[in-house]
Order: sequence, then C-alpha cells, then structure tokens
Amino acid sequence: MTRTLESSNGLVCFTNCLLPQEDGSLVEKDLWIDERRGSHLGCSSGTFFLRKERPDKIVDLGGNILSPGYIDIQINGGFGFDFSVYEGDDQAYRNGLKLVAERIIETGVTSLVPTIITQEKSLYPRLLRLLRPWSPPAAAHLLGWHVEGPFLQLAKRGAHSSPLIIPASDGFKTFESTYSPENLADAEDWLMGNVIDEETVGVRIITAAPEVEGVMEAIATASKRGICFNIGHSICSTDVATAAVQNGARCITHLFNAMPQLHHRDPSIIGLLGSSPYTSSAPASNFVPLPLSTVYTPKQSTPSTPGTPKKGAPLPAYASEAFDEIQTPPQTPVFHATQSQSKGHQRPKSKSSISTAAITPVSLGSGVKTLAPSPFERPFYEIIVDGIHSHPNSVRLAYSAHPDGCILITDAMKILDPHLKDGIHEWRDGRRFYKEGDKLYLEGTTTLAGSVITLDKCVRNFARFTGCSLGEAIKCATLNPAKCLGIENKKGSLRAGADADLIVLDRQGEVLGTWVKGKMVWEKK
Repeated sequence: MTRTLESSNGLVCFTNCLLPQEDGSLVEKDLWIDERRGSHLGCSSGTFFLRKERPDKIVDLGGNILSPGYIDIQINGGFGFDFSVYEGDDQAYRNGLKLVAERIIETGVTSLVPTIITQEKSLYPRLLRLLRPWSPPAAAHLLGWHVEGPFLQLAKRGAHSSPLIIPASDGFKTFESTYSPENLADAEDWLMGNVIDEETVGVRIITAAPEVEGVMEAIATASKRGICFNIGHSICSTDVATAAVQNGARCITHLFNAMPQLHHRDPSIIGLLGSSPYTSSAPASNFVPLPLSTVYTPKQSTPSTPGTPKKGAPLPAYASEAFDEIQTPPQTPVFHATQSQSKGHQRPKSKSSISTAAITPVSLGSGVKTLAPSPFERPFYEIIVDGIHSHPNSVRLAYSAHPDGCILITDAMKILDPHLKDGIHEWRDGRRFYKEGDKLYLEGTTTLAGSVITLDKCVRNFARFTGCSLGEAIKCATLNPAKCLGIENKKGSLRAGADADLIVLDRQGEVLGTWVKGKMVWEKK
C-alpha cells in the first residue's frame, strides 16, 4: 500500500517491513530513500527528525521483506540472447543486452555482470567495449564484464572451444594483446573512457587457471588495476591455488565445477575454503595424487568458432560451460601428477612467483611456540545452487566452511526464462534441449546440459539446502558479491548513499516487486 502526502521532496519511507542486516539477520525497521537521487538515506526515522521533512510517499509493505536487489556476477545470457554470440551488428548486440536487463528484474536481479566464454581473439576488444557499464531505463544495471578464457586448463574446459584455449606466454602482456590494453587499463582510466556519469559503478572479472603458463604472474598486475581475478577451469594443486590468492586472486569460479574433487591430501581449489589465517610460505608435500595413465588428454575436435561449434561439426556431449565430467572425470589434482611423472617423480622447483603454503609455528624465545598471524584471507567463491551442478550436501559443506565468502550465481544460458514451459527448445547451431523443471537435457538423451534456474530460486534453494535463515541466504546474493567486487557502498547493501535498488520478498523469498534507483520497475500481478 502506497500513501502519498502533500510534500514533494522525493522522500520515500518504506514501513512495516523486515530489512536484511549485514550479519544475515532480518530486523523490523523503516527504510528511507531519496527517489530523485535514487539512493538510500538510512534505516531509521533520523531523516524526519534531522531534516524536519515528512516523506513524499509512505509505502506499507505489509510485513514483507525489503532487500537490496540481487547481483548475478556470472550469467551467460537469458531470454533468448547469448552474451557470447556477436553477429557483426553493435546495435543488435546492445538491444540484446537491454532485453536481458529489462526482463531479469522480475527474478529480483537489479545488477548483473554479463559473462562471455572463450572467443576468437579478434572479437574480445569489440565485445568488451560493448560490455562497458550501462544502466538502461527501468532495467537492471549492466555492471561491466566477466570473461572466462582463453587462459584455461584444457582438461577442465567444459563447453569452451579447445582450439581457442591458449597460454599467457608473455604474462600480462598476453592478456593485453588478447583483451586489448584499453579494456585492462587502471579502473579510473577505464571508467573515464565511457560516456557515463561519475557515479557509475563498473566492474571487470577475469577467470583463468593459475597453473597455465603466464597466468600466475598476471594476477598481481590485473588486481592492481581494479580487476577481480577468479580461479577456475583448473586442475591446480593446493599450493598453486594458495599462491594465486596471495598474488591477488579474489574469487573461485563456480565452486566444485571444472576443478578437481576434494582430496584429503591435496584439496586443490576447494581446499581454499578451509585455509588457515596463519598460512605462510613453506615447502609443500611431494604427494602425487594420480598416475599419468589416468590423466585424460582431450582431442582438439571442437571447431574454432566464437563461443559455439558450427552446424554439422562434432558437438560436445554437454552445453553448460561449467560441466566437464563427461570429458574428464572429476579427479583429484593432476597438475603435479603430470609434472612428476614426466620428471621421474621429482617435484618441480617452485618459481619465484609461485609460493607454497603451510602453517608455520613461530618461536617466542622461551621455548614456547605459537602461530604468527599473516595477511592471508580466504577468497570468495561462486556456487550454482540448482541441485544439479552441486549436490545440496556439497553446498552446505562449503557454506559451513566459509559463510562470508559465499556468492550465489546462476551461470545461466540464453534459454533462461522463468516463463519457459517444459519441452523441446532451440538453443544454437542446430542443438536442441529438452527442459524439465530447472534441468536441461540434450534432446533425445539423458545427458544433463545445464540448468535454467533463476537467482531468486537459488536463494530459496540455498536456505533449504544449508538450513540457514532467509536473511543469511539473501546476503549471499547481495552483500557478498558486492564485497567481492568492492562495490558494497553502492550496490548490494542498505547503507546510506548506496543506490536504492530494492526488491520486495514475501516470507518464503518469492519476489513481489523490484525497484531500481528509487523507482518501481516491476510488480507481481
């Protein structure tokens, strides 16, 4: 219920609602926003007493939840548009971006980071320029770009085209020659190159495998330029994963998928969730998890077209870029296994840019030893909570280990649409899917090809899978991704001065309404 008073100061007061707090709790409070500026004023009546102004509107939410809008930092497309497909028409591509931004607000997403998979090298400069921050009217904010590839581990490539996967032979210079220097400029210079206002939020994310040649040394440079560096599509060891975080990597791309299984002697990337705050440089173990005979070397049969194979060409048995088990079993780390076998089980010497990690006791001088704290911080991690990409028990295990690092994503494909009916649907290049609920199968098979889950359903699933409260689940789709990207003062929070991107949820987490920059843009009928 909305009540309009006589004043016209643009102030809106939401009342009779529960507000998610940054600790994951839900508290009954009023929220004030400035509708004209599109920003929060605070979560109290202080505005009334300090400014001596009454609100222009009072919105009674009937006891429902008023949350910051959701942020999806990994989404490949939706509503029929694929971010990885460019057909030579800039305006058509922009229209596709706008379509997704306009439609996705009904799922509670008010900000997203369009994600592109491995492309022809010549396409990156243009695509990344088209993916600069943009806020279409009455639509979700397009925050920038997330690029997966081409610096990935071939054995964990998922649906990425194998001929396009390359090493970064010249370190960060290879990144620049691939993505173009202007797209990897310092954050301030990058944003100034856009025709946007000074308050626009812009983010860039790169997913790469740290064990691939040249990637490790590029992480620090990218991080210093304001780029969020993710670890993913990798078979690296625990030591290499830890070194990547120490060099500046901030996040793990779709945890559990396109990476080794958790092994108790070398937990690899997943093991970062259990890292000690006392982690420091030390020699690593000589454990070799797998014999070389078990390491699968995939044939390069996928054609080198941007994002997807041509018609008539051999097609992979799956379509989700996160799935890799069909080509390579979800094995324990093989990085050391391959190296050790080829060198007669001699552990390779660590390069100066790659440190190893252990818990190191430090003497106090009196014979007593204690642990010295170090600046190591565990990374954030993305997780797809559809019950398909990761089992509910795995989701709960990850959250129990590192709740403050959890980020919910959809990793959705172009077929994403909450109104899409079950049945056979076209995808691209002659492939068709059979949709059954949130699951997608390749037509005529029982082979899973991905999911079509929306982020609001991921939030509801997450609460059910982990046993956490709805407020804690909301945090994983709002504040946590915002913190990972360093934008929590503008997005994903109810802090004073943050953008008034809001969603109204019922007590079960169903989306009832969406507000962007202080304006209602969608309401459930």
